[in-house]
Amino acid sequence: MEKRLNFQYDREADILYISKLPPYKEQESEEIGDDVVARLNPDTGEVECLEVLFFSTRLLRGELMNLPIAADLRLVG
Repeated sequence: MEKRLNFQYDREADILYISKLPPYKEQESEEIGDDVVARLNPDTGEVECLEVLFFSTRLLRGELMNLPIAADLRLVG
C-alpha cells in the first residue's frame, strides 16, 4: 500500500511535521541542517518523518527552504 504524506502543525511548539506514518520509539533521529530533524526507519534508513522547527519564523522570512531529501512524489489512487 502507498504511504500518503501527512502534514501536521503544532502551533505551541512551532513545528511542522511531514510524515508517512506516526512516530514510534525505535525510529532514529538525525538533524539534517537548518533546524530540520529527520526520523528514520532503524532498519532501512528510510526517512519516515520530517520535523521542521521554527516553521512560522520561516514563513515570515519568506525564504525558500531546501532540504537534502530526494522525493518520488506521485498520486495515490
